[in-house]
Amino acid sequence: MSSTVLPATQQPSASVTDWVAVFAGALGALMATLDISITNSALPQIQGEIGATGTEGTWISTGYLLSEIVMIPLAAWLSRLLGLRNFLMWCALLFICFSVMCGTSGSLTQMIIGRVGQGFAGGAMIPTAQMIIRTRLPRRQLPLGMSIFGVIVILGPVMGPVLGGWLAENVSWNWCFFLNLPVGIGLMLLLFNGLPKEKPHWEGFMEADWLGIIGMSVGLSCLTVVLEEGQRDNWFDSTMIVTLSIAMVLGFILLSIAQLTAKKPVIRLSLLRNPRYVSVLVIVFVVGMGLYCVLYLLPQFLSGVAGYNSQQSGMVLLVSGVPSLIMMPILPRMLRSVDTRLLVICGVILFAVSCFLDISLTAQSTGDDFFWSQLLRGAGQIMAMMPLNQASMAAVNDDEVADAAGIYNMMRNLGGSVGLALLGIFIDRQRKMHDDVLRESVTANSPLAESRISGSASQFFSQTGDMVHAKMQAMGQLANEISQQALVMTYSESFFVLGMALVCCIPLALLLRAPRMTNK
Repeated sequence: MSSTVLPATQQPSASVTDWVAVFAGALGALMATLDISITNSALPQIQGEIGATGTEGTWISTGYLLSEIVMIPLAAWLSRLLGLRNFLMWCALLFICFSVMCGTSGSLTQMIIGRVGQGFAGGAMIPTAQMIIRTRLPRRQLPLGMSIFGVIVILGPVMGPVLGGWLAENVSWNWCFFLNLPVGIGLMLLLFNGLPKEKPHWEGFMEADWLGIIGMSVGLSCLTVVLEEGQRDNWFDSTMIVTLSIAMVLGFILLSIAQLTAKKPVIRLSLLRNPRYVSVLVIVFVVGMGLYCVLYLLPQFLSGVAGYNSQQSGMVLLVSGVPSLIMMPILPRMLRSVDTRLLVICGVILFAVSCFLDISLTAQSTGDDFFWSQLLRGAGQIMAMMPLNQASMAAVNDDEVADAAGIYNMMRNLGGSVGLALLGIFIDRQRKMHDDVLRESVTANSPLAESRISGSASQFFSQTGDMVHAKMQAMGQLANEISQQALVMTYSESFFVLGMALVCCIPLALLLRAPRMTNK
């Protein structure tokens, strides 16, 4: 008996229930991606409230990222084990509970436990949103669903610092977490009505690939901590980093053994034998690296050089979200009519050009100087991420969608972690190099330096009447200016390196596969 495959134009449209499920998945992904960065702007207030130092406070962000990266690839297995609706309902409930725990924290320990719990629950919502879109929408409506998902993935991290900064400045840092309470309740209602009830398959719990689960959890969590904390702890000069690196290697060895011995591996690394899928992963890794590095570089420059507060920096970042909102209505049509490879190449080129526009920064640069680069960056990100979402699903079979979505989203986040770690090394080394070169060129015998110090000393002397103190102030001012110039030069070079990394991955876009539009 043969089955007839309807053309895409004759396939029935998605039902109201299908769209409820899609919006539920999208809302969960938005909540999860927003909470990645919502604490960044409010970190000083949170640290002061719970009595954490600057170094300890970084674990508020690291804890979330660590558990999220571990959960993302586990989401496919857990959704099969518990049933998708049961799994996401529990994740939404746990996300609410851990958010309340964070909002009422009075100690660093309580805050970190809450953030780790948030990361586990939130990490499940990102790949499952992509999976819901792929399985609940017909092929001809997939571009619209993927557009919604892509906008969320980009806007979530961008809006996080803006919303967190505004809440911290005008309301209270606690509401960075309490905000999840009404949103989470709404999400649970949507999930309950949009997804069908499924029976858990508890027999799969005993037959699970526990060697792979343990190996992947240990390997990914240790890798995340090493990348996040390595630069602050001088890498392998730290006993903790050495120990975690050994544990990471052992974890990945266990995961590799499990791939060969398990009947159903927890994560299908066999997908990496697919060159089309691997090309998507490499590009999204680099784009994720660019996305998170820019989200780090811009606020650092605006606060450290231009003197912006967190709310003002957030508004500059928000400019990149405008193209996403403008292009959202037209992107689904573009995805149906324009070659996937062309869209990705154009998006990556725009993203790279936006980085090259920021390589001529000066100490006088302000947020207005980033306006056009931010617009181009936002357009490039959305044009690259939209078709990449589709291409990642088009490169695999229907029964591989859940695992492919997990690996895809994990690679985007890993790109951010690796990028930030490499960026930290680059900034430290280049800043020191530029600082040394500038100090060597500005000597006591330099007429320009002597003239500058004399002029500044005269101004300080008129205020204090003490020439010795005035000269010390003038020397200190010059040292600060040298340090600032070194920092500005380093930031400019960082944007150049990001742009070149994006340019280098353009040829991989030629391997992408256009989505099939013939069957559901």
